[in-house]
Amino acid sequence: MRNSRFFILAIMSLIIVMGILSIYSGTYRKEGEIWQAIYQRQILWVLFGIAFFIFSSNFNYRRLWDWVHFFYAAVILLLLLVFITGVVRLGAQRWLRIAWFNFQPSEFAKLSIVLFLARYFSKKSVDDVSLASRKMGVFRGMVLPFVLVAIPMGLVVEQPDLGSGVMILTLFIAVLFITGIKFRYVFILLLFLVLPVPFFWHALRDYQKERLLVFLNPNIDPLGAGYTVIQSKIAIGSGAFFGKGWLSGTQSQLHFLPESHTDFIFATFAEQWGFLGSSVLLLLYFLLIRQGLMIAERTRDDFGKLLAYGISLMLSIQVFINIAMTLGLAPVVGVPLPLMSYGGSSIIITCIALGILANIDRTRAVF
Repeated sequence: MRNSRFFILAIMSLIIVMGILSIYSGTYRKEGEIWQAIYQRQILWVLFGIAFFIFSSNFNYRRLWDWVHFFYAAVILLLLLVFITGVVRLGAQRWLRIAWFNFQPSEFAKLSIVLFLARYFSKKSVDDVSLASRKMGVFRGMVLPFVLVAIPMGLVVEQPDLGSGVMILTLFIAVLFITGIKFRYVFILLLFLVLPVPFFWHALRDYQKERLLVFLNPNIDPLGAGYTVIQSKIAIGSGAFFGKGWLSGTQSQLHFLPESHTDFIFATFAEQWGFLGSSVLLLLYFLLIRQGLMIAERTRDDFGKLLAYGISLMLSIQVFINIAMTLGLAPVVGVPLPLMSYGGSSIIITCIALGILANIDRTRAVF
């Protein structure tokens, strides 16, 4: 497919519609004007997101090369501002108040890291399609980029947002494999990260320790830290094959399931649409990510290739972590389900990333 913009937009729109329906069903019974307006605000974010998608899909991605360092510096500045003027919600300080919009810099950080890594490991000239990483030693090929990625990652973890921090780290390791860095370098990095893990236990916050313990045994605190995971699994299981129908769930409709419109929206969706509906949703994500990988494969420019791989990995890692979390297969972390979960920052950044992906496929023909 020479131009993938329509295909990506179509799949993206289907997932967004599923998300809006799930957000409405999970909040319309709740009392208060704030809950009644949530799905309407999501529609507003979606309209902004589609506008950004159209803009980024028509914006030559090669121009981003000269802006990468600016984006990186902006991310550091925004993450530092979070600690000074950030909005606190549920014990976490992750948002910046911009007029009437609460912006989450960690979402911007994910895409900026992808851009940074794509530039760092590629050549500026489109005529040289060999990856720069193949000529790098252990310091320039692994240590230096890890330090540069660890700075925003550490700021994100300190908010605290351990889920986004782990995602950025996973994304970095995945990109290392794609760039052709020698395997022994990656193996050394993994050892460096894994061996000190037992000593990090005492550095974790109490709620983070509880989430890890609940991941191993949700019934250890069924009315506390394990409550959300238990309710999530009940919701998903009760959906059976065909689901209970839209607006007909119990765990989400009767408010047994916390965060049913954000981090646990997949449980809300699965309860109402069952295994069949969940399979369709996963198929849509598969088609979207597969399209991104296909764009990367047929792109000659190594900057565009790494950028397409990075965006595809960013989406796939988020989908995997979020769904695994709702199924109890991963610890509970604050990673939204792309295009489904409520939140303006996530929707807008994801739409921009998909627009860049579409532009890579459109622009590659000029090289």
